[in-house]
Amino acid sequence: MDLQDQLKNLFPDHTPAEEEKPTKEPDIWLQDEPILCKYEKRKGKPVTILEGYNGAENDFKKLAKELKTRLSVGGSIKNETIIVQGDYREKIMEILAKKGFKVKRVGG
Repeated sequence: MDLQDQLKNLFPDHTPAEEEKPTKEPDIWLQDEPILCKYEKRKGKPVTILEGYNGAENDFKKLAKELKTRLSVGGSIKNETIIVQGDYREKIMEILAKKGFKVKRVGG
C-alpha cells in the first residue's frame, strides 16, 4: 500500500488538484557554433577549458556554475572562457550535448 492509497483511505471525499507541470524551456541561449573544449596543464595541474560561447554574460555564468556543480569541482570564468579544474572533457561534452550545444574537442 503506497502513500496515495493511504491518503485515499484517510480522506475519501478529497479530490487532488491537478498540478501544472512547467514546460521545460532552455534557460541558456543555445548557439549555432560549437563550443571548443580543450585540455591544458597549468602549473603542472590539469584543467579543462571551454571557449567560444557567445551568449549573454549571465547565461555564461549559469552554464559555468551548472558544470562546476554537476562535476563537483572548482573552476573560474576569465576572459570569456570557463576553466574547470581537472580533466573532465568527456563528461563536459556529454553534459553540453544533452543541453543541446554543439561541442568540438580540441587537442589530444
